[in-house]
Amino acid sequence: MKSLLKFITCGSVDDGKSTLIGHMLYDAKLLFADQEKALELDSKVGSRGGEIDYSLLLDGLMAEREQGITIDVAYRYFTTDNRSFIVADTPGHEEYTRNMAVGASFADLAIILVDATKGVITQTKRHARICALMGIKHLVLAVNKMDLIGYDENRFNEIKEDFLQITQGFNMESIQVIPVSATEGDNITGKSDYTPWYDDIPLLPYLERVDVSKENEHIGFVMPVQRVSRPNHTFRGFQGQIEAGDISVGDEVITLPSNEKAKVKSLLVTDKEMDAAAIGQPVTIQLDREVDVSRGNVLTTADNIQVTDMFTATILWMDDAKLVPGRNYLVKVGTKTLPGTVMKIKHKIDINTGQEIPADQVFKNELVACDISLSENMVFDTFENNEALGGLILIDRVTNMTSACGVIEHSLRRSTNVVWQETDVTRVIRCQQKGQQPLTLWFTGLSGSGKSTLANEVEKRLVSLGHHTMLLDGDNVRHGLNKNLGFKESDRVENIRRIAEVAKLMNDGGLITLTSFISPYESDRYNARRIIGEEYIEIFVSTPLEVCEERDVKGLYKKARAGEIPNFTGITSPYEAPENPEIEIDTSKYSLEEATDLVVKQIMKYLD
Repeated sequence: MKSLLKFITCGSVDDGKSTLIGHMLYDAKLLFADQEKALELDSKVGSRGGEIDYSLLLDGLMAEREQGITIDVAYRYFTTDNRSFIVADTPGHEEYTRNMAVGASFADLAIILVDATKGVITQTKRHARICALMGIKHLVLAVNKMDLIGYDENRFNEIKEDFLQITQGFNMESIQVIPVSATEGDNITGKSDYTPWYDDIPLLPYLERVDVSKENEHIGFVMPVQRVSRPNHTFRGFQGQIEAGDISVGDEVITLPSNEKAKVKSLLVTDKEMDAAAIGQPVTIQLDREVDVSRGNVLTTADNIQVTDMFTATILWMDDAKLVPGRNYLVKVGTKTLPGTVMKIKHKIDINTGQEIPADQVFKNELVACDISLSENMVFDTFENNEALGGLILIDRVTNMTSACGVIEHSLRRSTNVVWQETDVTRVIRCQQKGQQPLTLWFTGLSGSGKSTLANEVEKRLVSLGHHTMLLDGDNVRHGLNKNLGFKESDRVENIRRIAEVAKLMNDGGLITLTSFISPYESDRYNARRIIGEEYIEIFVSTPLEVCEERDVKGLYKKARAGEIPNFTGITSPYEAPENPEIEIDTSKYSLEEATDLVVKQIMKYLD
């Protein structure tokens, strides 16, 4: 059976990635007759004056052909006498870096193209670092457009040295540098007469020979569970792909994170019963006793798999919105997805030098090391040991878009050293003592909307009805607990996170907590809801901006309009109105007493 090589092409815009692969397929006669004919016809109306435009074999989107650039990842399968290949032709434009990262995540080898007339540029460095981040251990630098510099050996060597200098600390297993011309076909499938000074092999023969096999250093079996199969009451099987090691009937496995032990009763590969299975195979495993296992758990015989709720990761930020500490996302590792928070940005990684740069916010296409906290324990390994359990993506909880991809570096020591201490006096006992259902009444709205005044009146009314309460006001909290926080976005995020944690503790004490904060970002209120749980009741004080400005109790709007207060919500900083609050009220339409009556009436249904 032929070995399979999965590789990508990457580089900057118009470096010739699609042309290179297209010419390789054409010269190696790996096209069907109708494909070849279609290519020749399409090229007559292309951008090369009637000459064959090899990029058309991969640039299939209309927008790609119109602009002459690659936008999406184009996958192609082909085979030669010596090897089978899957190639992902990835975009070069910075705007589509996320697409390039997706392609890199599947590949064993990367061909990075450099325009010989330009040399190594920022996008070259970015793609090389992303390849290293995604675990690619084999690189080919194709110095393209050698025909435009007269096949200059000195220029080739300069580019080669620049690239080798950049990749010095990348821990690559092999780096091959080849002078090519994608349009003319030099050194693609055969040796070029124009580069007699190049004494190594051309690109395609190199791809046929390069050894990208990975030594299976894992001494144990690892399988993330994708699905629990229950076709009837007599069968319960755990399905997934084996990511490391092998397994046989009778072997004892550990289930993580529950840490239970059981023996393999039966083993199915597709629908066939087998005595054993190995890495890469999809299997269904039946155990000899009932254990607590669901999707996202892991079956293993290894002793180096970790279970934690906090770790450090290096990620490529791919979202248009910037990353700031405190933001909440869905974190997917293996087959498990959990809510998680980026607690701290440790540093950014300079694309050009690899140096660590202090940062408190991250923008699109930047590499960053950060600490991530999860809502509960997750099974993982370092990416170096196991790519399936060491790679992760962050998903925006509002848009469901992938915001980042990256790798887990290590767990945080505090995740195992800091343990929740159970107390004899429980939340239930405290609530029974006070005779009430604890709630967090989260008042949100613009400055001047009347939320603090309304929250104060609501608290007075609840106390008069015999309830036990605590009011957390935005200004008051900033005098103490959050005294060290300013008003830039990262500080606002942390301000709300702390308040949510305090409110949760007060709910544990059996109290009805009222909070009055602008809390302008939907994602932060979403995070507060996640922290507090079902006790969170959002009250949107929807007083219009013009009314808030007319009131201007503290004179803040006037100062913001004059440029004296930066990052002022509603003027120079956005307010994202709640879409589905439990309670909404516009205080400009009611007297204070009427507004209080309306809000308390709606609150009571949560207290019954």
